[in-house]
Amino acid sequence: MSDRIELTGLRAHGRHGVYDFERARGQEFVVDAVLELDLGPAARSDDVADTVHYGELAEHLVAVITGEPVNLIETLADRLIEVCLADPRVSAATVTVHKPEAPVPHTFGDVAVTMRRARTR
Repeated sequence: MSDRIELTGLRAHGRHGVYDFERARGQEFVVDAVLELDLGPAARSDDVADTVHYGELAEHLVAVITGEPVNLIETLADRLIEVCLADPRVSAATVTVHKPEAPVPHTFGDVAVTMRRARTR
């Protein structure tokens, strides 16, 4: 599938991490999500009901980011992928979770985990 909806740079405050101080004060997480689906029906109908509403998708993703804490951003990415694949029209999704405030004792630009999952038919 070559059609995609991309939502990049979604920011939310979460309390994910291995260390107690990460859970206590939390930090900003940045998420990029790419959904692969057939956008032809929406293009023909010009009706938002025929596509994935990216505003609603953002709300669901933020609910996961701000919700129950997990130790690893790998686990967080997996939960976010499940949100993306909840719509049966989505054939595959790629999610990147950026943790710009990761507790790394050196100067760095980014820490991120990327996962891609395709729907099993």
